[in-house]
Parts: sequence; C-alpha cells; structure tokens
Amino acid sequence: MMLHAPQCSSTMTAPIFRDENISRERMLAITAAHPRVAVFESCILDGGDFSRLDMDGFRFEHCSLAGTNWLAASLEESHWHKCRGGQCDFSSAQLSDSRFDHCDLNNSYWRRATLSSVQFQSCKLTGAHLQEVSGWALEFSECLLVSADLRGLSFRKAQLEGMDFSDADLSGCDFRDAVFTGGSLRNAQTRLTRFEGADLRDADISGLNVMDAKHFRKTVISHRQAAAALAAFGLIVA
Repeated sequence: MMLHAPQCSSTMTAPIFRDENISRERMLAITAAHPRVAVFESCILDGGDFSRLDMDGFRFEHCSLAGTNWLAASLEESHWHKCRGGQCDFSSAQLSDSRFDHCDLNNSYWRRATLSSVQFQSCKLTGAHLQEVSGWALEFSECLLVSADLRGLSFRKAQLEGMDFSDADLSGCDFRDAVFTGGSLRNAQTRLTRFEGADLRDADISGLNVMDAKHFRKTVISHRQAAAALAAFGLIVA
C-alpha cells in the first residue's frame, strides 16, 4: 500500500510505504520510480536480497530487517529508526552520512563497508562484525558493542558516551585522546590497541592491562582504577 507523505520540507514529495512485505522485485520498482525519496514504515524485509541496489536517501522506520542482504548496496544518507535487523549483512555497502537510531543490529556484518560520517545512536550491536570498515568521522553514542569484532577501527579523539565494549575484540583499534563518559571496556581484547592520551576515568576497565606502558602513555585513570590494576598484579596499595 502506498500513501502520500505528510507535507513537510524533508519528505514533501516522498511516498510512504507502510505495513508492506518488501521483496527485491518490489524494491527494484520503488527505486526506479522514487529515487532517493522513499520512506518505509513498519515494513517487513526479513531475509530479503537488496544487494547492489541504489537506495540512497531512503528512510526505514520501525522495519523488520532480520537476515537481510545489503551487500555492496548504495545507502548513502539513509536513515534507520527503531529497526530490528539481527544478522543483516551490510558488507561492502556505501553508507556515508547515514544514521541509525535505536536499532537492534545484533550479530550484523559490516566488513569493508564505507561508514564516513555515519552515526549510531542507542543501537544494539552485540556480536557485530565491523572489521575493515573504511571512512572517517564515524560516531557511536550509548551503543552496546558487547563481543563485537572491531579490529582496527579508529576512535581517535572520539567522545564515547555510554559505550559498552565488554568482551569485544578491539585489537589494533585506536583510542588515542578519546574520552569515555561511562561505558565499559571490561575484558576487552586489546592486543596492539592504542590508548595514549585517552581519558578512561569514567569507564569500567576491569580486566584491561593498563600496565602496558607503551600503549597507555599519558592515559588518564582514577586512583581507584590504578589500585585495582596494581592489585591484579599482586601489589597492595597502602
């Protein structure tokens, strides 16, 4: 069912597709008729193959995306709000200037995706695979990245608010000069991870080897965190 969008500046001419089951064939017809302007509300795309389609500028609201395939799709300036997309695959997709708000994207795949200026706000990304992504100014806030694979990702100078990296693979990541506001690095894998100049005072760093001077030079931690770190090496702070 296709409805006309409400009269507003951002979606004045955008058609709204509501409560539909969207197949690849349906999406092909929509992209041909409405390039860059389609809005999907409460649609079901589960298991769909949308690989290599051009969906720049599309909006997805309250959609179900479980197991969808977006391999090498063009999704620049797309917006995703309260979507559920467990095990969806965005590998090699073009997603620059996109935004994900309050989405459940657990166990999703993003390998080699282009994520320049992409924003993730209050998203569940537990078990997500984000290794080898490219781009700059990638932003995360209040996200769950528990047990995620983030190898080689750069968070340099980032303001990291409420980020849970517990048990994540952060090997080779760059957190230089990053500031943590809350959040957790508990038991994260940090082989060759750089924390020079980072402020970790407000984060849970249990299980993190902050005694590795090479990668923690000028890192700021609290007295309580320092005592816990020394205690992990059998030292007693009196």
